[in-house]
Amino acid sequence: MSREVHFSDVSEALEELEYPIERSEAGAELADVTLVLADGREDFGDLISQTSSDVFESAEDLESELHNTLPRGAVGEPFQSEGDA
Repeated sequence: MSREVHFSDVSEALEELEYPIERSEAGAELADVTLVLADGREDFGDLISQTSSDVFESAEDLESELHNTLPRGAVGEPFQSEGDA
């Protein structure tokens, strides 16, 4: 079953994983999740597979890497809600 996660709720989604976790495993765990961004939607698992770390020690580590892979407009303009509808 596919689900959607708004960018503002990404921390909560990442907290559901067990750490440490390998990049491939994290991507597989979130492959059925669509991440709702300010400028569209992305496959959460695909975004994770684009990160550079092989292993994440915590949700914070994974979220930090994720921010580095997002397109520039993904979180919107300053003062815009982060992907919230």
